[in-house]
Amino acid sequence: MTVSGNRQLNAALHRIAVTQIRLEGSLGKTYYEKKKAEGMSNREALRCLKRRLARTVFHHLTTDHQARTGACLPTAA
Repeated sequence: MTVSGNRQLNAALHRIAVTQIRLEGSLGKTYYEKKKAEGMSNREALRCLKRRLARTVFHHLTTDHQARTGACLPTAA
């Protein structure tokens, strides 16, 4: 399987995921442990956490962009 994409972004997501797994009580660790309890390997659970983080980052980027462009609409005089 060939994986392509932004290597810097992937590395950043990996660092965030590993850091969250190490922090006691973090949402990332809770999600990771839940996936492991479902029978996933360490690698599969980490992959799921990275996907979840990517969705969260993308959601924030798109909603921030929409909020900025929506606020710049001209008003009626």
